Amino acid sequence: MHLVITGGAGYVGSVVAEFASAAGHDITVIDNLQDGKRAAVPDGAAFVRADFGDAAVLDRVFSERRTDAVIHLAAEANVSTSMTEPAKFFENNVSKGLVLLEAMRRHDVKRMVFSSTAATYGEPTAVPISEEHPLRPINAYGESKLMFERCLDWYHRAYGMNAIALRYFNAAGATSERGEDRRDETHLIPLVLSAVQGKRSVVDVFGTDYPTSDGTCVRDYVHVGDIARAHLAGLARIDEVGFDAFNVAGESGHTVLDVVQAVEKVTGKSVPRAARPRRRGDPAVLVATAAKLRSILNWRPLESSLVTIVESAWAWRLRFPTGYAR
Repeated sequence: MHLVITGGAGYVGSVVAEFASAAGHDITVIDNLQDGKRAAVPDGAAFVRADFGDAAVLDRVFSERRTDAVIHLAAEANVSTSMTEPAKFFENNVSKGLVLLEAMRRHDVKRMVFSSTAATYGEPTAVPISEEHPLRPINAYGESKLMFERCLDWYHRAYGMNAIALRYFNAAGATSERGEDRRDETHLIPLVLSAVQGKRSVVDVFGTDYPTSDGTCVRDYVHVGDIARAHLAGLARIDEVGFDAFNVAGESGHTVLDVVQAVEKVTGKSVPRAARPRRRGDPAVLVATAAKLRSILNWRPLESSLVTIVESAWAWRLRFPTGYAR
């Protein structure tokens, strides 16, 4: 297949592109490099530096070569920022997404695998979270992703576009070549590893009074390679599925302090940390079941134990201490 991957220079997107290329697909990556890194795009993939909401660019890309499917990962994704600048999230994650869908319609591209999020669920009323859980986002990021899921459902009903939405829980870890290297890092594991490397003086622990085992937030970490495998599993069955949404999760909950302790165990170094107030929009516990993904798409997590995730992220840091500036 020829696949167009939006956001394919980003953390998850580049790993999806890596796995898709290894599976024999031809890849065109569209990324404006606002957060992505050109060096993260796999060798052999065509690269277009552009905004995925640019209709003229999309028409050119879809005209130059028949596209079998779009894997759509490009998005605004910072939860905290979404609480203060929601307009940016609705513009990028919904309005520009519709520009992409309309370009796909013009060029008869009828398949999309969409990078959604656990933030569509909001504060959980039951754990583990299944896809039947109520969809009540508590931040604009989750709301924007849910809006686009609903757009995809209607495009499937009205226009016959097949789509699979993958609701990631906490993406983490690295492959041997690709890992997390952001200009403004917000994810816990790379922040803790940066502290171990002396690049940060302290790790901020936002909230120590949650109703959890140690008072810190609980999250479900899933290895980025397992997320990439979920995209390929969805692509393989998308025409049978039509439209549906699936959790992608490691199916285990770990507190912030669990993560800190795992990093200390793997690296053999202590992690300086400081308690901070809770952040708006952060649920206490997000842990999921991926039973539906296993059952319908024949997926299972291969690398999503917390220690395996931390080991892979640390190995990538040691191999590429300056990230993609290499």
